[in-house]
Amino acid sequence: MSDIHQYLAEFDDIPGTRVYTAARARQGYHLNQFAMSLMKEQNRKRFHADESAYLDEWPITPEQKQAVLERDYNRLLDLGGNIYFLAKVFSSDGLSFVQAVSTMTGMSVDDYQAMMNAGGRSPEGVRSIRDGN
Repeated sequence: MSDIHQYLAEFDDIPGTRVYTAARARQGYHLNQFAMSLMKEQNRKRFHADESAYLDEWPITPEQKQAVLERDYNRLLDLGGNIYFLAKVFSSDGLSFVQAVSTMTGMSVDDYQAMMNAGGRSPEGVRSIRDGN
């Protein structure tokens, strides 16, 4: 493939995976900066006191704001969120990485943790959204 855009578009064909590309980084820059702000205790307190008002201080899109308020981590990844930055959001809610990520899989925490302890998801199954195989 000689076209970089065509090459990068192939990443969107991987089921259940969001590759953090430069385009996603640009799209999520302010969202990720918001998440990083939660490293400071005073910002966490302000955020949890009035989440909507705190988010209004950041130049994020209405869709990103709604996804934060709903704690829709899969949607946040689609909107440019980086999982390592988003970890600041769920840890400020008192969730561990395992607890938060299990919500992204539709699995219980125990089932998700057991799957990961057993080596993760099977490589068998759908490998292409477009081709369905």
